[in-house]
Amino acid sequence: MEVYPAVDILDGRCVQLVQGRRETATAYGDPLECAMHWIDEGARALHIINLDGAFGSSEKNAGIIRDLIRETGVAVQLGGGIRSIEDAAGWLETGVERVILGTLAIRNPDAISVIAEEYGSGSVMAGVDARRGQVVVDGWREPAGDYLAWAVRFERLGAGSLLFTNVDVEGLCQGIETEPVIRLLGSTSLPVVVAGGISSPDDLAVLRRLGVAGAVLGSALYTGKIMLREALEVCR
Repeated sequence: MEVYPAVDILDGRCVQLVQGRRETATAYGDPLECAMHWIDEGARALHIINLDGAFGSSEKNAGIIRDLIRETGVAVQLGGGIRSIEDAAGWLETGVERVILGTLAIRNPDAISVIAEEYGSGSVMAGVDARRGQVVVDGWREPAGDYLAWAVRFERLGAGSLLFTNVDVEGLCQGIETEPVIRLLGSTSLPVVVAGGISSPDDLAVLRRLGVAGAVLGSALYTGKIMLREALEVCR
């Protein structure tokens, strides 16, 4: 199971939010410095989110993200503000391993097929951000239907993997909820990366036993509730 330290960028800073709310942001410094710290600790991949993009300013932080891709040299999955096929293609050609399509995948599902055909299914990760079993889009503000139904549809359209974010527990550092993960794994054959609530090595061990392909570590990592080296040992 792969571990993805989160590098979430808002106003040029690496931050962590609670429940996706902008006003809860806690800043942790320069994004590149944070990324290099996790790589020095053993990370082989990064989960980068352009939060300004998710909030509607897709061009903001683009230069910082390009620097991250160039300087880190590890696999990057990137999301936030990717609102068109052209946006996705541009990032893939910049060197991102896979783009995370959230709102775009809901608003224009055929975008998944177009990108997968051009760049390969492995380049497309469909975002399944769920609150109380419903996919939420536009910065987690708008419900868009049953998360399992969307996961099945994303697989049929050609996505190579899914990112499941449990919004109900995201950023709270109070542990994971296993039932939504189990239901998702039972609905798709795609690799599933889980985000939201992961707060201890025990959470990671549970996800590994369930058969999850990867885990995103955010708030718990930055606050020291979980140490990256310990997380890597559990997952590998």
